[in-house]
Amino acid sequence: MHKGFLIIAAMLGALAVILGAFGAHGLKALASEQQLLSYDTAVKYQFYHVFALALTGMLYQSFPSKWLLIAGRLFIAGIVVFSGSLYLLTLLGINGYHQFNWLGAITPIGGVLFVLAWIMIGFSLFRHKP
Repeated sequence: MHKGFLIIAAMLGALAVILGAFGAHGLKALASEQQLLSYDTAVKYQFYHVFALALTGMLYQSFPSKWLLIAGRLFIAGIVVFSGSLYLLTLLGINGYHQFNWLGAITPIGGVLFVLAWIMIGFSLFRHKP
């Protein structure tokens, strides 16, 4: 088990619940439909990859490797970049700061980090010698 990944997954999971509740209740009157969809996507992907990070932390106990360490770090970075950029875009847009729309170009980088993390998990398990 990789305790650090599990702790971070727990904290990011709690944050996803808080941000999801804020989006469902606090943003409805403030955000456009498109902004709410982007925000919801950020929350969903954060949740999905919190579970992936927890899985990575648990897999590390049975299959310790540098590849799983890389996967965990990529999941964390992916959450920050993917979900974080969408949260920022939504909140800045609500407040009229549309000059930061270029942040949308960063979001796919987070998606690539997620894909690479999943590949690292597969690679780690493939390379494991019992």
